[in-house]
Amino acid sequence: MADESDTDPAPKRRRPGRAAGSGGMAAAVALTVATGAMDAISFLALGGVFTSVMTANLSLLGMSTASLDATRARDTAVAMAGYIVGALLSGRIVRGPRPAWRARCALMVELLALGGLWAVWAAAGGHPSGGRQLGLLAVAALAMGGQSGLVRAVGPPGFSTTYLTGVLTGLLVDVARSGTVGRLSMALLGALVVGAAAGGLLVAHAARAAPALPTGLVALVLLASVTSLARDAQGRLWPHAE
Repeated sequence: MADESDTDPAPKRRRPGRAAGSGGMAAAVALTVATGAMDAISFLALGGVFTSVMTANLSLLGMSTASLDATRARDTAVAMAGYIVGALLSGRIVRGPRPAWRARCALMVELLALGGLWAVWAAAGGHPSGGRQLGLLAVAALAMGGQSGLVRAVGPPGFSTTYLTGVLTGLLVDVARSGTVGRLSMALLGALVVGAAAGGLLVAHAARAAPALPTGLVALVLLASVTSLARDAQGRLWPHAE
């Protein structure tokens, strides 16, 4: 994880303000909650696979192949294909000048994907099946792949709001080496758990409205991104890991 020194060798360079840093952290946490919710929704109601954790899906693909579980293998392949398309699309969108504007465009694509998913999901009464279920799985994975590609492109090295194994590993290594605990890392890990719990509760008790949580959170982050609240003093959309 990237680390910022307490001393700044360039006196004229303005350090990130407290409000801007807090806003950037809030945006990152909100997107991570959305990730946890979407993974819970997909695992519980869209075929028992994940939409953001492709390493887990690779394991599921291997196990389903070994057990000749064609349905699980199909669902895993659909999720992985959607994720790949989303990551490639997002990476293409954010490539070029005006990175902040391009990042907002990538967020808009994710929001449109999640909004469309919610509409179709609600039309199915919160219990999609057959081809509709597969289509929604692909769209959900595309949205998460897009978020992953966006954060990878514009965030600091090692920063993620979707796959957090590296975040957990970095946190543990920092604790072992220096006894320090990164607040952002802790916040992201907690947000993933909270999001998954909330998504699972919604699927169980208010299935029709379940996708409203990730959709609403991404909408809030997009809205905040047009203000200074989600950017630091250098114009980045994400804070440095602490």
